[in-house]
Amino acid sequence: MPDEITTAPGIENPANKLAKRSFYKWGTIVLLIIAGIAIGRYLTGERAIVAQQASVNRRSGGGAQSIPVLAVKAKTGDINDYLTGLGTVTPLNTITVKSRVDGQLVKVWYREGQTVRSGELLAEIDPRPFDVQLNQALGQLARDEALLNNAQADLDRYKTLYAQDSVPKQQLDTQQSLVRQYEAALKSDQAQVDNAKLQLTYCRIIAPAGGRLGLRLVDAGNMVHANDANGLVVITQLTPITVLFTIAEGSLPAVLAKLKAGARLTVEAYDQERKQKLATGTLLTIDNQIDPTTGTVKLKAEFANTDGALFPNQFVNVRLLVQTIKDAVLVPNAAIQHSPRSAYVYVVKADKSVEARNVELKLTEGDQTAIASGLAPGETIVIDGIDKLQPGAKVTVREPGARTQS
Repeated sequence: MPDEITTAPGIENPANKLAKRSFYKWGTIVLLIIAGIAIGRYLTGERAIVAQQASVNRRSGGGAQSIPVLAVKAKTGDINDYLTGLGTVTPLNTITVKSRVDGQLVKVWYREGQTVRSGELLAEIDPRPFDVQLNQALGQLARDEALLNNAQADLDRYKTLYAQDSVPKQQLDTQQSLVRQYEAALKSDQAQVDNAKLQLTYCRIIAPAGGRLGLRLVDAGNMVHANDANGLVVITQLTPITVLFTIAEGSLPAVLAKLKAGARLTVEAYDQERKQKLATGTLLTIDNQIDPTTGTVKLKAEFANTDGALFPNQFVNVRLLVQTIKDAVLVPNAAIQHSPRSAYVYVVKADKSVEARNVELKLTEGDQTAIASGLAPGETIVIDGIDKLQPGAKVTVREPGARTQS
């Protein structure tokens, strides 16, 4: 029986060492086989994808696959040059109706919110105290008129007696002075009568101008005074009406040039969201100075406002038409792209490839932009699918109508 192999303590048995080496060797071989299978499958898949792409390219005519885009032709047309600003609707006239005499308000003829015309009766004040004053003035006038007639008759007699040398000259002069005194008193009495009639007229309070009435401030039965601060009611003129708005001082020379030439500039008022046009009017005037704190200048426009679309103190967005550019090259805003250096559009060439063309923009109105240079009418430009394009890329062009129908 062979002798048993013994090892000193701390020294590994050679048989165990050999077994471990054999385990590591076979494990490495197995891992290499698995990795080789995985790599083979990956390469097979890649070759299939490439083959499929090549098949697609061959079906589409060979080369790179064309990119579907939506395109339109640049056209010529008219475009409006507008200046925009924020405005406030301001009435031409705002009148606080007040009493011009003191008295009791006995009748209110108007309704709150009513539209009245100039001269229409609004309210009445008790006229009886003023009737008394008028009668008193008429009585004084009649008394002084009788005294004047008597003095005039005495003067005529004194003139006759003086001609006969029966009365002294002093007595004649005194009578003439008395006649002039009564004549002056008669004029004063007539003024008192006219004043009493005027006060009586003021008892009927009429509308000094046409417009819309506000809420009633005083009810019938109350005492009113000429020095009351609040008045009876407020009349606001709504037709026509004005809008005050501002523009930047840099835009002022173009507007001034048009006004000096006698042009009537059109002004449009829109709601706060700039979606609904409320009214169309004309520019009235420009303020006489620029606000140094904001660098803007105020303008006033007038609107007929027959439909009442504009209301006092309403905030509106204003567009002032400065000029209309004729026969401009127009493209949709969606075609305009911007780089750090300039604006550009993708132009579709005859070979169905695209070119990035730098253009100079003139102005924008709504969803259209006028091109100053860089693009000719009739050239085809891309408006959708731009994010997939590079200069020289092949494209398949679709028209907007075709896209809508699909």
